[in-house]
Formats: sequence, C-alpha cells, structure tokens
Amino acid sequence: MSPELYSRSHLDTIPPPYNGPLSPLDKSAFKKSLPVLAVRVPAAQTATILHSEATRKYLLGLPKVKPVVGDPSAPDGDRLVLLGVSDQADLSPESLKVLKDAGNGFTDYNLTLDYDYWTASEILQAILPESLRKGAPVGFAATGHIAHVNLNDEYLPFKNTIGQLFLDKNKTIKTVVNKLDNIDTQFRFFQMEVIAGEPNLIVEHHESECRFTFDFSRVYWNSRLHTEHDRIVQLLQPGEVLADVFAGVGPFAIPAAKKGCAVVANDLNPWSYKYLSQNIKDNDVSDEVRAFCEDGRIFIRDVFKKVLDAPFPAYTGPKLSKTALRKLQKEAMRNPGGKPSPPKESLPPRKRISHIVMNLPDTAILFLDAFRGVLATQELQELYPTMPMIHCHCFTRELEQEQAEVDIKKRVEKKLGRPVQDDVAIRKVRSVAPGKEMYCISFRLPLEVAYNA
Repeated sequence: MSPELYSRSHLDTIPPPYNGPLSPLDKSAFKKSLPVLAVRVPAAQTATILHSEATRKYLLGLPKVKPVVGDPSAPDGDRLVLLGVSDQADLSPESLKVLKDAGNGFTDYNLTLDYDYWTASEILQAILPESLRKGAPVGFAATGHIAHVNLNDEYLPFKNTIGQLFLDKNKTIKTVVNKLDNIDTQFRFFQMEVIAGEPNLIVEHHESECRFTFDFSRVYWNSRLHTEHDRIVQLLQPGEVLADVFAGVGPFAIPAAKKGCAVVANDLNPWSYKYLSQNIKDNDVSDEVRAFCEDGRIFIRDVFKKVLDAPFPAYTGPKLSKTALRKLQKEAMRNPGGKPSPPKESLPPRKRISHIVMNLPDTAILFLDAFRGVLATQELQELYPTMPMIHCHCFTRELEQEQAEVDIKKRVEKKLGRPVQDDVAIRKVRSVAPGKEMYCISFRLPLEVAYNA
C-alpha cells in the first residue's frame, strides 16, 4: 500500500458501542485498546525520528495522544515512538532504514483510549438512538462560565446527559442551560433551564477588552453578536456622542465609551438597567456613559434635548491610566517650561448626537416613527447642520440579499413617513433560523422627519 494512503483515519478510533445507563453515564465503559507498532529509541535520538521526512508521515497522529511515551518494560531506558501502523511491512524502505538506524528495535504497543479521549459529539454518536445521531447537537454558545444550547424536542429526553457531556469536555464551563421556546414578551430575553452543573446564572463575560456582569436568565445577551458590536463601535470616532436606545447591559455602550465616545444608554428592562449601571462603574466609564430605564419611544423623543440641556464635557483625548498620568506628572515636573495642553474649560462641551444604535431586531423598526419632530425647535436645528446616523437592527424573512434590502428599506420608510436616501447601507448580520435573517440598516436621519413636529 502506498505510504500516502496512511493517516490517522485507518485506526478505528470510534467509541465502543454503549449499552449502559444514560444518567449517569458509565464512563468506565468507554475504553478501547488499539494495537500499534512502536520503535524503541534512546532519548537522544527521538528528535531524529520525529523530524525526519521519511518517518514523520508514519507517526501516530491522534489528537490528545503523545507520539512518544515511556517504555513500560524499561521505565529508565529507551522511549517508545508510536507509529500509526501495526506491522513493519506497512513502512516504506526509507522510513524503515531510519527507524532501524536510530532505534533499538520494534515492539507492539497497546494504546488505550478512554472517556477523556473522545469529544462530547463523538460520545453522543455512541449513546443516542441511531435515528437521532445525524442531527445531534455538536456544540454550544459560551457566555462566561455558561454554555447554552437550543435542543430540539426529540433531544429533550437526553438533555441532562447532553449537558453533562458538554460540562465534562470543557473545563471552563461550569453551567449548561437549555433555552426554552418561551420568550419574555416584554423584555425579549429567553427563558431557560439548567441541565447540568452549578445553578449559577450570574455571568462575568469579557468582550472587546471590557468586563460585563449580568444575570443570564433576566437579560438578553448573544455572544455571536460580538463581531456586530465591534463593527458598530468601529464606525464611531472618539469624541462623538452615541445614543443607544436598547442598550441591554452595554455591549455597544461600554466599548464605545472606552474608545472615547460619550454615550446615552437606555433599556426598559430594569435588570438590564441594573447591570448596565454596574458595568459602567466596573469599566470606569461613569463620566462617559449615562444610563436610563425608559420606554424606547420616550427615550428617542427626549434624548436630543437631554444632551442639549446637560452636555457632556469636552473630549480631551484618550483616557489615561493612573500609571500614565503619574508618568506625565513626573515629566511635567522635570520640564516645567514645556508647552501646556489647552485647558479643558476652553474646549466646547458635547451637545450633539452623532450616532443612534437600535439593537432590538424584533421590533426596532416599529420605533422609528418616534423620530418625527425630534429636532422641531430652532435651538436643536441650529445644532444639527448634519443629521445623525441611525443603525437599526431588524429581522427579515427574505433570504436573497436584494429582496431583503427592498423589504427592510420599505418597512423603514413606512414608519418614518419619508424615504431614506443619504448614506444608506444595509448589511447582513447573521442567519438566526431557517427562513429568518438578521440585518442592520444604517442611514442618515432624514431632515424632513426630524423637523416634522
């Protein structure tokens, strides 16, 4: 047989058939012995074999299995280099010569695989009824120490076993939850049940160099939206003001503040507001973020006047760490004649909102009519020679990009009562479910809408 045909796949590493209980699993039943060929090698010669072009393709290449082990018959003597073949006849002449020259002979070795070797997905294939194996869950979304899955009805009888498998195979996971079909109708977070591990749903999650704490069972959070959070924040310039209508616990607001933006953040869910306020404090952005707990429609109507009446202090550059501040102070003492920075009082305060994000894709478009007349007063109109950008997330049932864009734009313009023409961009965020896509439409608020009292 040609050497190119050899790979780890010719070894039968499939878990053994399982006939034991499902809850709890009999982990001792997952054992398999694989006879492989090994070569005895002095410790000083192992590198020669491991790096030789002639022998490298024949090394045992199984994940989580080291190709070099101690020789059980001589613990203080040679090492055993494990090969992915069971007979010398399977080796090429070139590799056989290198192994004989560098080693001290061949021996048979029984490699034992156990429960720790196989992945959760592989063990599920061994324990589930054959009819359920094809669509079995293969992974989860992680939020802090919590793994969350969405199990179809046919897998619910096995939910605790599935949860325990994910717990066993992922050392950073302490709790596994299954999201239920029920959604809180007012605040739009998923109800869930703990199927394995600790009943602790208070999460500490790190994203974009920020720390977020929240009760996963009472607020909405989706780690798969990390890229979208980051994309929106990258659109912002330091010194701008962002209005976050449906802020949640702060995945847009906190990173934006870290970047140097001022943020007016709102969420109607009192639990989201609670943890948003905590995250503002924990991330040391209390001067940059103001939190509110209001209905989104009321917030939109009032936020422009809020920022006008209580403007944010002027942006004076990136916020420095305590270490950096001490360094600057020392340099100023050494160089008292250096050019001073302009005093903070001489820079204008920030009264104007540049961007508005509306991340409530199920209903955000329905709130767009609240923008009618938000700049009806002359005082506000003079402050906005350029209208702010709106970034509105939404769902659509249209699967083709072109049809999706037509659908979204039509719905947006219907709620605004005017066409959107300036700086319009429609971007697909992710596929949520079969026949359901999430998009973000960004557009400049039409002047006619903002002025219409």
